Amino acid sequence: MGLSTHVLDTMHGGPAAGMAVALYTTQGEQATLVKRFTLNADGRSDGPLYDNASLRVGTYRLTFDVAAYFKARGVQLPEPNFLDKVSLDFGVAHTDQHYHVPLLVSPWSYSTYRGS
Repeated sequence: MGLSTHVLDTMHGGPAAGMAVALYTTQGEQATLVKRFTLNADGRSDGPLYDNASLRVGTYRLTFDVAAYFKARGVQLPEPNFLDKVSLDFGVAHTDQHYHVPLLVSPWSYSTYRGS
């Protein structure tokens, strides 16, 4: 399955449908945009971000537009926002394995892990 992501909105107790996300490859401080996409009704990308044939050993970044998502949901956020964009940098060591990067997020906190 390659690389996938899923975002759960812990403030509202459901998927973060409509959240904007960007995927980058990284090399040191250099980041190269691979694609931008919007999460579907299940809070997931439509299909894998990379399949196993396209995924390469290396480092990646997923950037989630958290503040814009919560503002669009009508949440009153302070200026500046506590969380604006959440960026997760992670490594892929085995391209024959599935790398699932979930994000659980509210306007005030987030957590992630390597999912299955």
